[in-house]
Amino acid sequence: MQRRWTTPLMHSLRSFSSSSSNSSSSDKIVASVLFERLPVVIPKIDPIIYAFQEFSFRWKQQYRRVYPDEFYKKYESRGKGDYQIDYQPAPRITEADKTNDKRSLQRALDRRLYLLLHGTSYGSPDGNPVWHFPEKVYEKEETLRKCAESALQSVLGDLSHTYFVGNAPMGHMAVQTADKADTLKQRFFFKSQVIATNKFNIGECDDYVWVTKDELLEYFPDQAEYLKQMIIS
Repeated sequence: MQRRWTTPLMHSLRSFSSSSSNSSSSDKIVASVLFERLPVVIPKIDPIIYAFQEFSFRWKQQYRRVYPDEFYKKYESRGKGDYQIDYQPAPRITEADKTNDKRSLQRALDRRLYLLLHGTSYGSPDGNPVWHFPEKVYEKEETLRKCAESALQSVLGDLSHTYFVGNAPMGHMAVQTADKADTLKQRFFFKSQVIATNKFNIGECDDYVWVTKDELLEYFPDQAEYLKQMIIS
């Protein structure tokens, strides 16, 4: 007989289904969006990896094929044309890096950046503005992902430069709200990525930042351990 294994996430989805008789009306489901910008440039090679590649190259040089001198002379005498290409690579350190402008997407080009908003969040203490992800309380949307799309759209205005990765949430967190001791906030995280743009008109918030994973964890010290495992960068 084949056994079926259930996970805590499946139990949570079942118990908080709108059709479940065990669902509490005081419990809320929140869809949050982890909106990320992928690296723009290739990250620098780790010194250990670079040392290994250098060793590997020198080792292979011992067994490379040796060609006669006439071959190299013919190669050097080949016509090179009268053209010249002047190529200047873009700097890895931008002006936004130098000024620590966290509202710019033109920073930390070799890292992933994540969008955080400052404003009123569901369940924040006394309704005070806090740093949070784009989010929306699930109401009557067709799916939870639709709710997440609506949350991001309310901030960006449109989703033409976004891509949602999959239909299922990437993570789940149950948080006790500060205003009511018997109210749980079931937060489901969805991943979305920046596509073909380096600037957004962010609205519906007091302030916003684009931060790396390490910087993001400083904004959420209580959930840092969980977010560290959920976010892969």
